[in-house]
Amino acid sequence: MTLYIIIITCIVSLVGFSKPQIMNALIFEPFSIKHYKQYYRYVTCGMLHADFFHLFVNMFVLYSFGQAVEYYYAKLFGQAAPLIYLALYVSAIFVSNISTYYKYQNDSSYRALGASGAVSAVVFTSILFNPYAKIYLYGIVGLPGILLGVAYLGYSYYMTKKGSTDNINHEAHLQGALYGLLFTIVLKPTIFMVFINQLF
Repeated sequence: MTLYIIIITCIVSLVGFSKPQIMNALIFEPFSIKHYKQYYRYVTCGMLHADFFHLFVNMFVLYSFGQAVEYYYAKLFGQAAPLIYLALYVSAIFVSNISTYYKYQNDSSYRALGASGAVSAVVFTSILFNPYAKIYLYGIVGLPGILLGVAYLGYSYYMTKKGSTDNINHEAHLQGALYGLLFTIVLKPTIFMVFINQLF
């Protein structure tokens, strides 16, 4: 499922790079959602990226962690795992954009794109199953996922409160990460105790 998501996202993103009309039709625009009922934008924005680097980073991270989550889901949910994984990914795009929608619903100039909220959800789902698995920064420095996860949440929260002007939707990152944890726990509450036991 991870590979299918990556292929579809790459195709749509690459088309969007060369065809502004596609980009304009699919990008996240709270104003258009509210006033023109274009609710599909909640999800289609996750198939678009600003440039090749943005696309590469998101898809590389998704590939790195998505397969691990698929493995854990297969153990947990059996044959239903691929559909549940897809539901996690798609719903995370939607959920990570909700607060941004309410904040900018009357701002006709606000636009956002990218799969970062959903990718954050997948990364933190992986941490839920194996909190001490090493995440390698720049392929060299390996740190426990739970440590980087806490730092990432703190940074995203700080940048959200600061009102960052770096054109990155840190709020979507934060909400996607938290949603990734809650999604699996709601479906399988016992996994929370497994997570706690692994921590201690």
